Amino acid sequence: MDRKYFGTDGVRGRVGEAPITADFMLRLGRAAGVVLAKGQKRAVVIGKDTRISGYMFESALEAGLAAAGANILLLGPMPTPGVAYLTRTLYACAGIVISASHNPYLDNGIKFFSADGEKLPDDVEAAIELELDQPFVTVESARLGRASRVDDAAGRYIEFCKGTTPFGMSLGGLKITLDCANGATYKVAPAVLRELGAKVNTIAADPNGMNINQNCGSTEPEQMRQAVISRGSDLGIALDGDGDRVVMADSQGTLVDGDELLYILAMARKNAGTLVGGVVGTVMTNLGLELALAEHGIAFERSPVGDRHIHRALIRNGWKLGGEASGHLLCLDRTSTGDGLVSALQVLEVMVTTGKSLAELRQGFRKFPQTMINVPVGDNGRQMLGQSERIKEAVKTIEAELNGMGRVILRSSGTEPLIRVTLEGHDPAQVQRLAQQLADTVREELQGSSSYGCKTPRSLPTFVNAATAWSS
Repeated sequence: MDRKYFGTDGVRGRVGEAPITADFMLRLGRAAGVVLAKGQKRAVVIGKDTRISGYMFESALEAGLAAAGANILLLGPMPTPGVAYLTRTLYACAGIVISASHNPYLDNGIKFFSADGEKLPDDVEAAIELELDQPFVTVESARLGRASRVDDAAGRYIEFCKGTTPFGMSLGGLKITLDCANGATYKVAPAVLRELGAKVNTIAADPNGMNINQNCGSTEPEQMRQAVISRGSDLGIALDGDGDRVVMADSQGTLVDGDELLYILAMARKNAGTLVGGVVGTVMTNLGLELALAEHGIAFERSPVGDRHIHRALIRNGWKLGGEASGHLLCLDRTSTGDGLVSALQVLEVMVTTGKSLAELRQGFRKFPQTMINVPVGDNGRQMLGQSERIKEAVKTIEAELNGMGRVILRSSGTEPLIRVTLEGHDPAQVQRLAQQLADTVREELQGSSSYGCKTPRSLPTFVNAATAWSS
């Protein structure tokens, strides 16, 4: 389904460039209010991360929603999963998050949640887009929406997070280095861990509006890794700017990514007899995870990249656990959406229950060497990804060299004008060489003028076999 504004995860782009402008957010607020605020439920929750542009967009959305007759509940800085939770518990008709997730502060975006705290279905996003094309009409004054601030929003979410662990569980004795990415978790995450008894050393927990995700967080965890070593921590936790992703590090500073965390959680639930069905990953999930789960009789399914696709696969199968290497994990037996802090708490629960360290828990899963190269392209280049015969031939040549012992993944980014070239195999040197070779081919074929902020085409082919995956 072609859309003008919504991509794989809401609307996102460079601040000041269409559609990430104040006037668009005003119209978006009104359109969302018309589509979502119907019947008895007319309250819309708004949360944001720590970007300086969040103030501007919060005000614009508030005005647009009020013009449509929706009431607004302002949360202030709040992790994306916290907005999802509070949308449900405050009985709102929808939730809005002002965030560009792991992107730099120059970017921003809008994500929506339904009344159930889940991402909006495609047809609802399409209805909002249609309403955006209608004239801006303000309801009569008696029906205008009102705005109020939820003063205890942070406390409500902190208690929810603690409640996803067994009653009485203590993290006493654990020394944790916590990287908050100078983002939305900078207050709530340290509070949760400390109230559960952990000794917490925080880094990147001093946002100034422009340092979100800057050399920190789940996408750049080197600072966290080094702090674990220098401070003698038992482990490290790195969240991203809006708090829906997490990566960790063991006591030696070795990174533990989303695939490994998913393995730890799946094995713990299987051993406890609480694993429901199998596990959902994506076309980017390391082949080692699929093989490790198979050894223990755990079903595994791949979806296209993106938490909404993982969520759909979980719901379709009646399963509860899924995620991707980036650290976006879904524990639907605990919450309705990806939550970096809640996911970290589930791993900590396994550590406390088993008495094992993070390094011990990750044993049994051998990752295949994997290399990913981002190739900048224009919007036309992304549309042509599945049409280039030269690229198809290059893939066939690489598959022949891998001889069934690896995978090739070509994917258009859902949030940036990039083609992601990924290879897996047994030989790291071979994987690096072949990935660079394919990236060079993609660059020569598709690279053009970058058009940041354009939507990702949703018409790209999606097909997966044992060796190759193409995905939109």
